[in-house]
Amino acid sequence: MFIAYDLGTGGVKASLYDKTGETLAKTFVEYGTYYPESNMHEQRPQDWWKGVVQGTRELLEKAGREDVEVDCLSISGQSLVAIPVGDNGKALLDQVPIWSDTRAIKQAERFFSLVDESDWYMTTGNGFPAPCYSIFKLMWMKEHQPEIFSKIHRVLGSKDYINMLMTGNMFIDPSYASGTGAYDLIKGEFKGEFLKAAGIPTSFFPEMVPSHHIIGSLVPEAASALGLRIGTKVACGGVDNACMAMGAVGADEGKCYTSLGSSSWIAANSATPILDAKKKSYVFAHLQPGMYTSAFSIFSGGSSFRWVRDNICKDVPVSEGYDKLTELAEQVPIGSGGVIFNPSLAGGTSQDKSIHVRGAFLNLSLGTTREEMLRATLEGIALNLRISLDNIRERVMLSKEMLFTGGGSKSKFWMQIFADIFEMEILKTTIDQDAASLGAAAVAFKAVGLWEDYGNIAKMHKTESKSIPISANVELYKDVFKLFEHSNSMMSDLGDYIYNNKK
Repeated sequence: MFIAYDLGTGGVKASLYDKTGETLAKTFVEYGTYYPESNMHEQRPQDWWKGVVQGTRELLEKAGREDVEVDCLSISGQSLVAIPVGDNGKALLDQVPIWSDTRAIKQAERFFSLVDESDWYMTTGNGFPAPCYSIFKLMWMKEHQPEIFSKIHRVLGSKDYINMLMTGNMFIDPSYASGTGAYDLIKGEFKGEFLKAAGIPTSFFPEMVPSHHIIGSLVPEAASALGLRIGTKVACGGVDNACMAMGAVGADEGKCYTSLGSSSWIAANSATPILDAKKKSYVFAHLQPGMYTSAFSIFSGGSSFRWVRDNICKDVPVSEGYDKLTELAEQVPIGSGGVIFNPSLAGGTSQDKSIHVRGAFLNLSLGTTREEMLRATLEGIALNLRISLDNIRERVMLSKEMLFTGGGSKSKFWMQIFADIFEMEILKTTIDQDAASLGAAAVAFKAVGLWEDYGNIAKMHKTESKSIPISANVELYKDVFKLFEHSNSMMSDLGDYIYNNKK
C-alpha cells in the first residue's frame, strides 16, 4: 500500500493506492490562506501538518484499514515556498509566504540591478513574476525580519518541511529546487552567482536528491500522529507542477494538459525547456530526470470561482457545491450579457501586461443579473487561459485533444465553454483532479522498485467524457475573446497606475 499527498493551495488531499495503482480511498482537508496586505498571501505550515495527520487518519478509517502496513509515502507540494527552519528543526515563522505572494518587488528590482534579468530567466526558466520565487522572499525576510533571518539553519519547501516532520531529515529534489529562483535548469544545480547577488548562503538549501529517493522513514512521533507504523518509508516527492505533469500525461515528449485547480495552467513536457524571455513561460524540472515541464498560467482559476461563491452567492448552500452555480450560469447566453470578468484576483502572471493587474467585473449595468456574473466568471477564467494556450501553441505542436485535470473539470457545462473558447476537443478522464496525487504515487512506486519507469501512467487514465467545439459558439467567442484581451490590457494599466500612486 502507498499514500500520496497533494499539498495544495486550498488544502491537502491524501490518497491510498494499492500496488496496481488503484485508488482505494481518498480524503481532503481544507485550510486557510491569510492576506495581511493585498500582495501578501500566507499560510501556516502547522495547518499543513494538521491536514496531513487528519487526512491520513480519515483515509485509513474510510478504507477500513486501520491496521494497514503502508510501504511508502510521497508528497506533491505547492511550489515557491520558503520556510525558515532553525537548527532545532523548528519553523521560525508561524505563517509563511506561499507561491502567489509578491511582496518582494523591491528586492527583485535590487537583484536585477546586479544580475541581467533575461540571463536569470533563461538560466532558471522562472517565468512567474520574480517576487514569487524563494530567493526574493528570503531577501525580503533579511530586510524586514532580520532576527528571523539570522537564525536560519535551512530553508525548506512545503513538501520538504512535511518530510522533515515525518523523518527528521531535510532534502530537496530538482523539481522543487527549480522553483527557488537560483537553480540552473541545464546544469541541474544551484547557481552560486545568483545566490551571492541575493545575499543568500548556499548552505540554506538542503542536499538535493532525485524525487524517487527514499529520504528516511517515519520517526515514532510522526508515526503515532499519522496512525502508521514506525519505519514506513518516505520518498522525497516533487513540486506540484511536476507531479501534476507526471500524473496527467506521464513523461513523454510533447504531451500537454490543462490544470483547472485553485491556480490554473497549461503545460507541456519536453526534453528541452521551453523558454521565452519576453512572455516568460515558467519551467520546472520534471520528476523524470532529463525532462522539463513548461507552462503558462493564471494565479486565480478555481480560487476565483470560489471567491464568487463565498462572496456573491452566500445564500447558496455549500452542500450543493458548485453544481448550483453552474446551473444558474447555464441560463445565460454566450457573452454573459456583455459582462466581462477578469480572474486576476491574486495578481498577474508574466503572461500579463503587468503583475499589478487585479480582478474585476466589467461593463456592469443596472440590469446585470447574478446569473450573468456567474457565467462571466466561468468564461473569464477560460478566456484568460486561452491566452496561455496561444502562448503554448506558438512553441509546441498540439494534438486536437486537450486533457483537463483539476476540480473544475467535473463540470460538463464548463468543459463545453473551454472546448468552444480553446477550439479543441476537451478530454476528461477518471484521473480528473487526482493527477498530482497519481504523480506523487508514481514516485513512491518507483522508490520501492515496483515500477522501473513511468510508462504505466497512461494505463491509469480511462476516458469519462469528451467535449467537442460547437462551430457557432466558436465564432461568437472569437469576438468575446477580443474584448477580454482589450479589457485585460486596460486593467493592467490601471493596476500599474494604482501601484505607482500609492502613498
